[in-house]
Amino acid sequence: MSQDPWLQNYDATCRLAQEVAEHLHERNRQQRTGGNPAKINMTLRASLQKLKQNISQLKEGLLRASSARRLMQPEADRRQNLIDELLTREKQLNATFRGDVTEPESSRSTLMGMGSGTSGGGAANPWLINESEDTRGLTFGEIKQQQQRVIEVQDAGLDALAAVISRHKIMGQEIGNELDEQNVQTVIVCFYNIDGLLVGKRRRCTTLQYPV
Repeated sequence: MSQDPWLQNYDATCRLAQEVAEHLHERNRQQRTGGNPAKINMTLRASLQKLKQNISQLKEGLLRASSARRLMQPEADRRQNLIDELLTREKQLNATFRGDVTEPESSRSTLMGMGSGTSGGGAANPWLINESEDTRGLTFGEIKQQQQRVIEVQDAGLDALAAVISRHKIMGQEIGNELDEQNVQTVIVCFYNIDGLLVGKRRRCTTLQYPV
């Protein structure tokens, strides 16, 4: 089953907003280091205009679907919330581009787990995720490298845990086998003891039946 075109457009608009945020971060970095951001400013103007157009298309698409009653009211409300979040983000990006405000700390939040409009239920605002002190001031590449190192450490920890569990499992099996062997030996000893008692009993019975 093909994906809803509206949701596809929403995902594309989210990616575009992420690219704008990344370009703004790069432009500000160039400004701080004395670089020439003229080229990236041209890209930003075009991207911000495209972002505005995409959001307008999402609004029109939602209005048409709602008017034609192709959407249940809860889904229509959810999509309207997604559009409102994009509108808020667009205003933030435009303000940052014009220099009205400093670069928002959420501009790199997509690297921290940005939500998607295609996910079920209510979508979390992907632009309001707080960035930790560990990543503040790092470039996007450095953040990705840091996240990769964290994943590698977690994988190593899981491997170590799996090895410990495996050793405990083997030890448990060995202990169980040893106990089984001891139980078998105990049963054999008991069997011989009982057999010896039965032999003695039979001899006594024979003596009583056939006295010499």
